[in-house]
Amino acid sequence: MTKFSRILVVATAMLLGLYSQAQVNFNRDLDNYRQPDKRGINVFEAPKDTATTFDGVKVRVGGSFALQFQGLDNENANLAGYELKSLGNNFNLPTANLDLDVQLYDGIRMHLRTYLSSRHHNEPYVKGGYILMDKLDFIHKGFLDNLMKYTTIKIGHMETNYGDAHFRRSDNAQAIYNPFVGNLIMDAFTTEVGAEVYYRRNNWLAMAGFTNGKLNQSVEEDESGTSGGASFVAKLGYDKQINDDLRVRLTGSIYNTGDVPNSYLYSADRAGARYYDVMQAADATSDDFRASRYDPKFSNRITALMFNPFVKYRGWEFFGTVELSKGRADYETSNRHANQYAAELLYRFGKDENLYVGSRYNLVNSEDISGQDVSINRFQVAAGWFMTKNILVKAEYVNQHYNDFGVNSILNEGKFHGGVLEAVISF
Repeated sequence: MTKFSRILVVATAMLLGLYSQAQVNFNRDLDNYRQPDKRGINVFEAPKDTATTFDGVKVRVGGSFALQFQGLDNENANLAGYELKSLGNNFNLPTANLDLDVQLYDGIRMHLRTYLSSRHHNEPYVKGGYILMDKLDFIHKGFLDNLMKYTTIKIGHMETNYGDAHFRRSDNAQAIYNPFVGNLIMDAFTTEVGAEVYYRRNNWLAMAGFTNGKLNQSVEEDESGTSGGASFVAKLGYDKQINDDLRVRLTGSIYNTGDVPNSYLYSADRAGARYYDVMQAADATSDDFRASRYDPKFSNRITALMFNPFVKYRGWEFFGTVELSKGRADYETSNRHANQYAAELLYRFGKDENLYVGSRYNLVNSEDISGQDVSINRFQVAAGWFMTKNILVKAEYVNQHYNDFGVNSILNEGKFHGGVLEAVISF
């Protein structure tokens, strides 16, 4: 039996198992809330309106589960004795999230996400959370109504709203928004303590926020006598449903730090990359859970810009990423640059667009910390089926190449390719 045949057999088993899942039918909707199922696809920031259904504290308990069957091969030049792990065909560790969303007051909502199981941490730990305010009626009824009907305030230890790509990425087990299995090669994602203020009017979006620039919170001072720094994040965009068939959106974002002890913009996802065990040394004693991604190691100072066009015309969907970043490690005296480009094209069809096919091309060019100018390119083809609005099964073929890495790098002439099946439940 070929590798592809084995993947098809396993896919059938996964489909049959998932199809037996019961779907609960009762209203758990909250105000101005991105649904954690198919209805949340192509929703970016949580919606904003002044309508309210608040009649007391409402607690919504949700969660998500994801499981992959992986059949990948990897290789490199092995010029410096870096023999890679041999990869077989089998299941990865299942991942799970627990979400608590609470309507605390009219126009005030809380979110908390806990990773119950992830690639890097098998034990549960809190990803982060926030409080979101669309009204200030807790001060007094109608307080600043004319301003707050366009304004949202978000405060917490939370995922920063840099770029639009993070709205389509897999967040541990929450993979229902991602039409592919893997995230971008440079996976911009971090959780920091801070606040963001949004103003939305006439299809325009403006956001500005500040954080303390730290992934791991601590009051301990470092060698420079500081316990942290600051990050500035901002976004400007336009999003309009032109007619029943056509929607267009374009945003630009910036993430900028001063001198911070450690910046984790491209390495903060402790859940781990989706392609397990690729490009790792055969004698490794621990899992490089970030392998298959690329971190330019701008650990001390970073300025990053991201531009994201999105167009949906009937069943066709395009999403693009242009990312220009520069920064340096703490011992470097000048900035290096790393740029990323990605283009996704999908076609959604069937009843309520419950089926889709699509492809993505992703390219990174970087002045690597090793001194080499390197590039990484990835091609993905995927297909998916929403069995219900809460259950998604997808299949992906991925092919990734590492170019111009030095002979002393494990990534020298490296590449991996193959198929991955993923089943996702989210509610």
